[in-house]
Amino acid sequence: MKRFEWFDPATVEEALARLGKGALPKAGGVDLADRLEEGLDAPSRIVNLRRVAGLDVLREREGALDLGPLVTLARLADDGAVRARWPALAEAALRAATPNVRNQATVGGNLLQRPRCGYFRQADFPCRRKGGTTCFALEGRNAYHAVLANDPCAIVHPSDAATALVAYRATAEIAGSRGRRTLPVEDLFVLPEEDVTREHRVAPDELLVGLRVPAPAAGAGSAYVRIVERESADWPLAAVAAVVETAAGRCERASIVLGAAAPIPWRAREAEVVLAGQVVDARTASLAARAALAGARPLSENGYKVRILEVAVKRAVLAAAGVKA
Repeated sequence: MKRFEWFDPATVEEALARLGKGALPKAGGVDLADRLEEGLDAPSRIVNLRRVAGLDVLREREGALDLGPLVTLARLADDGAVRARWPALAEAALRAATPNVRNQATVGGNLLQRPRCGYFRQADFPCRRKGGTTCFALEGRNAYHAVLANDPCAIVHPSDAATALVAYRATAEIAGSRGRRTLPVEDLFVLPEEDVTREHRVAPDELLVGLRVPAPAAGAGSAYVRIVERESADWPLAAVAAVVETAAGRCERASIVLGAAAPIPWRAREAEVVLAGQVVDARTASLAARAALAGARPLSENGYKVRILEVAVKRAVLAAAGVKA
C-alpha cells in the first residue's frame, strides 16, 4: 500500500482546505479501507472527518429531520423519532450490512460509496468506470447487476439509505471552496450515460455536510422492503422504498424508489402515476409493480430480478398504505 499523509481537521473549512488532487475524505472508512486493499485508490492524503464538529447531528427541526453525514447507520436505525416518523429510513439503515459494520459505517459514506461490481473491484479488469472501454458485466457474469439503465455500465447502486432518502424527497447540502449548495438527493447521483466514471455530484474538493428529510405529510405511510439471498448479511437482490400519501381511502401521492435495480436509486415514476387517485389494494399495487419494471432490460443472468423487484414493489406499496398483503 502506498504511503499517505493523514490529516485530522476540526472544522469543515479545515477539511476542505486539505481536499483536492490526491486526497480522499474518510468518514467511517468501511468502503475506503476496501478500496485501498483492492488497489482501487492510492491517495497521497486522507482527510479524516470523524473529528469535524457538527457533522454528526441527528435531530428534528421544524418537523423535519436534520441528518449529519457522520451519523452511523446503527444510530440512525435505533433513533426513536426516526423509527416513528421515517420508518422506511430506519429500516433501510437497520438492514444494511452487519451490526459491526453499522456501528462504524456512516450515512454519508453509505450514500457515496463506490460500486460493488466484481469487475470494478478487481484491478485485472480495466472497465469503463475505471477509464477503460468495456463493461465486462454486459457480456459476462451479471446475475447481480442492473436491469434498468444498464448501458453503458451495469452496476447497481449499493446504498440502502439512498433509496429511502430519495423516496422521502430528502435534500443534500454540499460544501466547497466556492460556498455551499443544496440539491435533492434524487439529483445527487449520476447515470453512466452522463458520466460513466462517476456515481455522484460531490466533486473531489467538496464534502457532503448535511441531509434534510422533510416532515411526513398528513396521511403518509412508508415502508422499506429488501430481498436478499442470505438474511444474515448480504447485498440486496431487490430493494424498494415506498411513501404513500392517502386521503379518503385513495392515494394522493406516492414516491416509489428501487434499489439494486439500476446504477442510481431508481425513481419509478410510472408506478407512481398508476397509483395516483386510486384505492391502494392488491390489484393496484400489482399494476404499479408491473409499471415500475416495464422498461427493464435484463441481462443474460439476471432476468429473475425483474420478478423479484415487482414483488418488492407490491409489498412496499401495500405496507406503506397500511394494507395487508
